[in-house]
Amino acid sequence: MAILSFVDISLPAIKERRRVFEKAQQELERHKKTTRHQDEESQAAHVKRVSEMDQKMYLLWKEASAFSNEEDSLLKSTGVMGVVGSVVSLVLLWYSAQHYNDPISTLGKVLVALSFGSLIGAFVINFMTASQAGMLTRKCNAIRSEMHERL
Repeated sequence: MAILSFVDISLPAIKERRRVFEKAQQELERHKKTTRHQDEESQAAHVKRVSEMDQKMYLLWKEASAFSNEEDSLLKSTGVMGVVGSVVSLVLLWYSAQHYNDPISTLGKVLVALSFGSLIGAFVINFMTASQAGMLTRKCNAIRSEMHERL
């Protein structure tokens, strides 16, 4: 259960990244359709600035799409670790019930280490995923801020 709850570390950051990207794309599309400039020169300058922002968003989208595939893979691996951790925990529970008064064997020690290892692995994976999603969100927000200033 603990492993599966670690997904809650990364899911909010992933959702926020996707929401911010979608909002930035909508804002950029609005600016692309803007034709309120008085002369052709200011309209051309506006088109150039929009094109620069579009290029920045494209590069960030490219970076984020590569991470998105990795992100999905990492979330699936967390699920696998959750199942493995659950099975190992059940085996440990059964083992401890069968050998309650006996000293712990090498197999028991390995199972305990595997159980804790899966917890640590799931935490690290989800923490790294959340950190990467947060970094991409900050980059997108910086582009949005620049878009608000320049357009």
